[in-house]
Amino acid sequence: MSSKSPEAFRTISEVSKDLSLPQHVLRFWETKFIQIKPIKRGGGRRYYRPEDIKLLKGIKSLLYNDGYTIRGVQKVIKENGTKKLLNVETENKAFTEPEKNNNDATGESLSQHSISESKRKKLMNVLNDLVSLRKKLDN
Repeated sequence: MSSKSPEAFRTISEVSKDLSLPQHVLRFWETKFIQIKPIKRGGGRRYYRPEDIKLLKGIKSLLYNDGYTIRGVQKVIKENGTKKLLNVETENKAFTEPEKNNNDATGESLSQHSISESKRKKLMNVLNDLVSLRKKLDN
């Protein structure tokens, strides 16, 4: 992050850099998630509040780390609200880990939002490969 205070508002370019996301993705997410409400000043300049940035981090984590679709994240926000996303910035396993169910014979049943562990591992391997390729390209 920049040398600004944690409570300071951030421009779209600062948020884009901090989250490693293109600016157009942030603008697109504003259209898909009504909870993201940057303050717009003269000339349409966006200023993101700290809460907006935390929410963006949570959304990014669900989309990029946990394999959610935009519609899936919208459903998580609708069912659980934004408070859980604001509290869990980097990993949102609360939404993807198996839920305990005492009525189930095995003692566990998968949440309707989760993916199988083998698919999750495969996706994480692909993600790690992509990250390492990106680092090679950046060097």
